[in-house]
Parts: sequence; structure tokens; C-alpha cells
Amino acid sequence: MSNTPIINDRAEALLKTLVERYIHDGQPVGSRTLARDSGMSLSPATIRNVMADLEDLGLVKSPHTSAGRVPTVQGYRLFVDRLLTVKPLQRNLVEQLKLKIDTEDQESIIDSASSLLSEITKMAGVVMLPRRGTVVLQHIEFLPLSANSILVILVINNQEVQNRVIQTKRTYSAEELHQVANYLNAEFAGKELSTIRQGILDSLQKTRDDMRTLMQTAVEMADRIVKTSQSADCVLAGETNLMNYADMADMEKLRQLFESFNTKHDILHILDHSIQAEGMQIFIGEESGYTAFDDCSVVTAPYKAGDEIVGVLGVIGPTRMAYDRVIPVVDVTAKILGSFLSSE
Repeated sequence: MSNTPIINDRAEALLKTLVERYIHDGQPVGSRTLARDSGMSLSPATIRNVMADLEDLGLVKSPHTSAGRVPTVQGYRLFVDRLLTVKPLQRNLVEQLKLKIDTEDQESIIDSASSLLSEITKMAGVVMLPRRGTVVLQHIEFLPLSANSILVILVINNQEVQNRVIQTKRTYSAEELHQVANYLNAEFAGKELSTIRQGILDSLQKTRDDMRTLMQTAVEMADRIVKTSQSADCVLAGETNLMNYADMADMEKLRQLFESFNTKHDILHILDHSIQAEGMQIFIGEESGYTAFDDCSVVTAPYKAGDEIVGVLGVIGPTRMAYDRVIPVVDVTAKILGSFLSSE
């Protein structure tokens, strides 16, 4: 994520001890604690000198004048990239994960994976819905619900049926919706869903006045369908778990974070970035690029259907998370989810 400084073996060992102790206790770590826990024959004065050097390099900081030190984002980054020891999950835990994720349909599998990530880590679990290269429309129907709500029934890629509820600017009659569905099915069946809106706009220039109302309605329907699809691009679970961490007790920052959860825009951007990268990704603090996540770390892993990467899942928690425990949980869950989707 960012360039971290090169430090000697002694400084690395002390930084590793400091980060591990801080993750465990949540309190600034002093020289005497480091002398005791590092197993190195160093005086507190020598350790203080090393800590001063690490502070100059931006790897640790002192929250108070007389307190010990805590890791910075750069300190966590060096720890995760060079010093972290991750142990594989025990076989019995992997089997439990498989049993809990294994359900009959894809939607339930995604929900189960998100909930399981949250349940095991006690943080927020997030799973991006599988994305295909193309989504081809086969058939569409509209059913009026109440006021400005409409149920859209989509048949895509020959076999998959999706139901979406969209909100429109005005109330449409059943007859109007029937006409729009007939038009869309006649003109766009067999074409990519993402191209329908532009296709309608291109045709709109050439139509008679009596067709304009119908096609303008079709444009609105296409807009709403795409927006609904985008808003449901990831499944979140366990967001309220983050309220239990003292590190995240700032109510204004929590408000920003929960607002980001509600819109999902920032999370999707982070996941999009992850899906384009190789393997697991770890965003620490401001590395995500979003202020709402400045006190968070996001650990992600891609998952596959067959040989194709179709999505990303991960865990959102405080920067003071147990990375050695979270990373293998995310990694194994991604592999299990991918194996179930491939078997479907």
C-alpha cells in the first residue's frame, strides 16, 4: 500500500512485540513491558532509544507525554507486510465453516458467508455479490405494488430469475407497465442489460410523438433497475459489532462509518479495487482513501466461480485487530464460498 522504511532486526523485533502487545491490551506500551516481553537482553534506556528512532520514522507515536507508544498506520503496515506470522486454521474449524455456509441457493450462501465472517471475528463481514462479464436480458415483467413501488421480474442469462423492487417518480397503471414490458421484450431480449437505456435513448430520436411517452417511461424503468442493482452489490453483516471497540468510540466517526455502510458506495469502491488486485488485500486506516475508514482496517480476499474471480469478501474492523486471526478466516471463507459457487 505504501513504502515502509527499512529498519534493523532489533528494531523489527521490538516493533513486532509492541504491535502484538498493543493489539492484545489496547494500551500504550512502555519500555519496561517491551524489555520483559521481547526476550531480548536490552536495558529500558536502549529500548527507549530504539522507540525514539521508530517514532522519528513515523512507525510509532506517543498518545500522551508520559505514556508508552502505540503503532501508527505505517507501523501496522510494516508489521503486516514483514513481521506477521499467520497460522492456518484448524481442520475442524474449516469443516464447521463449510457446514455453516452450505445452503441450497446462491443468495443464501452469500448471506451465510457475510454473517459467518461477522460471527467469527466479532467485526463487520462484507461480501460482494458475484459479478458476471455480461448480463443478457431474456424477459422482463412489471407488477405495480403500492404508490410508486414496482416489482420487476427479470429473467437473465437464459435461466436466472431476479426480483427487484424499484421506486419511481410517479404512479404507473398496470396497463402502462404492461406496454413498457412488451416494448422492452420485443426490442431488447437477447441484449446486454447495461446497453438497454442507451438503446432506448437512441431510438427516441426517431419515434413518433405517440411513442415518446412510452419510451420515456421505459428509460425511467431502465434507470431504476440499474440503480437498484448497484445498491445491492454487497451484503453486510455485524456492523453494530464495531460499537463494542473502545478504539471506535468517537460518535462522530461512528456516524460517518455507519452512513458509509448505509450507502455502500465507499465499501464497493474498496472491494472493486480489491478484485482488480492479486490475492488478499489489507487496507489500514487512511489507506482506504475514505475518511470514514480512517480508524478501520479492511481485510479482503477474492473468491472464484470456476477459474474466474467473480467477487470479493472481507472483514471491516478497528486498526487494532488481530490480523493473524482475521486473515486466515477471510482467506478460507473465500475459498469455501468459491468452491460452493463452482459446484453450482
